[in-house]
Amino acid sequence: MRAPQKTMALWVLIVIVTLIAYEHLRTTSEQRQVFNYRTFLSAIDSGQVAKDSIVFNSVSGSISGKFTEDGKKAFGSPTFKIDGDVEKGYDELKSRGVVPSYENTNDTYLTQQIFNWLPMLLLVGLFFFFLRQLQVGGGKAMSFGKSRARLLTENKNRVTFKDVAGVEEAKQELQEIVAFLKDPKKFTRLGGRIPKGVLLVGSPGTGKTLLARAVAGEASVPFFTISGSDFVEMFVGVGASRVRDLFEQGKRNAPCLIFIDEIDAVGRHRGAGMGGGHDEREQTLNQLLVEMDGFESNDGVILIAATNRPDVLDPALLRPGRFDRRVIVNRPDLRGREQILAVHTRKTPLSTNVDLEKIARGTPGMTGADLENLVNEAALQAARDNKMRLENEDFEKAKDKVIMGSERKSMVISEKDKRLTAYHEAGHAIVGKVLPGLDPIHKVTIIPRGMALGLTQTLPEEDTLNLTKSKAINMIAFLFGGRSAEELIFQDVTTGAGNDIERATELARRMVCEWGMSERLGPMALERREGPVFLGMQQTHHRDYSDSKAEQIDSEVYRIVTEGHEKAVEILTKNLTALHAMAEALLEYETLDADELEMLTTGSTVDEVKKHRTFKQDQIQKERAQAAEQAEKDKRAKAEEEAIKKKSEGRDPVGQTGPVTA
Repeated sequence: MRAPQKTMALWVLIVIVTLIAYEHLRTTSEQRQVFNYRTFLSAIDSGQVAKDSIVFNSVSGSISGKFTEDGKKAFGSPTFKIDGDVEKGYDELKSRGVVPSYENTNDTYLTQQIFNWLPMLLLVGLFFFFLRQLQVGGGKAMSFGKSRARLLTENKNRVTFKDVAGVEEAKQELQEIVAFLKDPKKFTRLGGRIPKGVLLVGSPGTGKTLLARAVAGEASVPFFTISGSDFVEMFVGVGASRVRDLFEQGKRNAPCLIFIDEIDAVGRHRGAGMGGGHDEREQTLNQLLVEMDGFESNDGVILIAATNRPDVLDPALLRPGRFDRRVIVNRPDLRGREQILAVHTRKTPLSTNVDLEKIARGTPGMTGADLENLVNEAALQAARDNKMRLENEDFEKAKDKVIMGSERKSMVISEKDKRLTAYHEAGHAIVGKVLPGLDPIHKVTIIPRGMALGLTQTLPEEDTLNLTKSKAINMIAFLFGGRSAEELIFQDVTTGAGNDIERATELARRMVCEWGMSERLGPMALERREGPVFLGMQQTHHRDYSDSKAEQIDSEVYRIVTEGHEKAVEILTKNLTALHAMAEALLEYETLDADELEMLTTGSTVDEVKKHRTFKQDQIQKERAQAAEQAEKDKRAKAEEEAIKKKSEGRDPVGQTGPVTA
């Protein structure tokens, strides 16, 4: 038991003993002064004792009972208990016409007091139990103002820069911080000073916290980590106290690093935003500003903070002298995603048909956390199928699950709806294959996932930073491929193209109003999109044009959308044979990959696709058999090695040597 707990238990014991002693002295004094055996007999004669309530205790020799109303007024108590001679008392009472009852329990005074005080003791115990549950800061009572920062050690889940990929620029800037801590003279001899703060800014999942852990693993200095929400409490002043305590710990361990995750929880702009300011949060922020750059010197304490909402931070927190550096952690590009996949698959057995570069091309916009989840889903899929290694098929299924959701295998779809979906997706695929400049078609499926009944998936060859006008026009035609196929084959339209039409219209409107891609209206920004700063979402559109200009905008949007629709109809009319073949293949196999789509587009039949699929499946089965055979060989070799090692343990290498012959 720790010292504070011992002290608390001692005080509780002293209070309980004092109360019991006081009650004992008070009761004993009243009994000796007011009531004794002679007074008891006199009270019986005067009718002040209820005769039927008298009880003799044959073990303790005590006599107890109840007073009548006159006795209560005379003695000031409803009951009595005295020590007396049971045998003599019985004769005395019998002569007065009273027949007492007997009991054989040893009902001592201490037992009575325990039962009297038991409810209060339970309440006191419950109070201290809940108080202990509410305690923070290492179990110390009422330590609300103590910092909750955790000190990371070097050998506990150590992460280094080798475990971080896809953010090379951010790694380089943080490596300078580590180099400064290891050899400060290298920088100070030229007049440089240690930066006081580094702000990591990036989207969720880009690796800001992982970078901070890598700094902790690389630097041989103490590393404290805490969340911004740990400063916020119900009581005003607690957050400021925790900030002071945090920097006190830092100064005692200087030079050191302090990492505050999600600093926007405590560092928001003061006195602004919907709902006004918050006194507790603003006091905490003021204390943080003072500790980072005030009259107190905190040399040697470097603060690293992470946020994905830099627009809500207070300007005083962002100025040089507090956060000297702002490190942008962007989403990884194609090369970065491939490196991240390589990091997460280091301990994962991969099949020879797995191409990490191809997987990286199919995951544009994904962050490091998304890619880690993708690899994990692929591993779970391979484990469910009892595979020895992860195959390309597992990554494809995992990617579809992460992007679109799980397969809706229990969904009942009629043959008519399935046929309509097959032609719809085939229309998208053929238009996408014919039009130049679009991303290559990677896969087409009519298996329902999420809210979609089918999916046509593209695979970018590289990350695109700019969108050209020609590609935007072709994308609108590609989006109308499904609607056009429905019109050609069924002479009717359905609601299945609703999302396609919405996306095409939105793209056409942005071409006209934001990107200046309309020859009629010219290069003008006619609309501005603004959203609430605290939500990061679009909220309002600013109209900077007249009603006549609005009519021109509508006519231009209509023209672009209509031309895209007509282009899709024209392409499908010329490739009607390929459209029928692709739809039949989808109805039979449900999913077609890029090679099979290429075969169908160039005139191959469904039978030729079937032969191709059979050949590919044979190759996969052969590879799986080879992998299983190799795993079995490795297992036997390991068992033999362990057997030899176990057999040779404890032997004398000289004594066990056989005869030498020449």
